[in-house]
Order: sequence, then C-alpha cells, then structure tokens
Amino acid sequence: MYVIELALKLSPLSLFVQRKKLEDAKSLYNTLRQCLEKGQPKLLELCCDKVQDKKISVLTSELMAVQIYEKTAGGG
Repeated sequence: MYVIELALKLSPLSLFVQRKKLEDAKSLYNTLRQCLEKGQPKLLELCCDKVQDKKISVLTSELMAVQIYEKTAGGG
C-alpha cells in the first residue's frame, strides 16, 4: 500500500489517501505536484483505495507540500 500525504497551508494536520499500486500512487503524486507548480486554484477530489467511502476535496491553491511513501506492515 502506498500513501500520498498532503500538507495544507495554515493546518497542523496532513491529509492522506492510499493507493494499492505504485503506478497509481505515482500518477496521483505527479498530478498534485503539477498543481503545486501551476499555482492556479482548482478543486480536486481524491478517493482512497483502502477506505472505500473516503473522499477528500482539496482546493489546490491551499496545498503546501505532497509526499509519497510505501506503508510498511509493522507492529505498534
């Protein structure tokens, strides 16, 4: 499972969605990165592969950072 994490301006909490395939995660990461580069406001709706009913709508002009990483299975 791959996690795409978004940091928003003026928010201490980050948002994240998960993708099962690396290719899907990279595609979403690249889309979000392009939104950061352009800086034009756009409403983007994201869904999560792990939690089926989870949806997030983000105004791209409020994005500050995006990262992608593999979620490792581990005990906590």
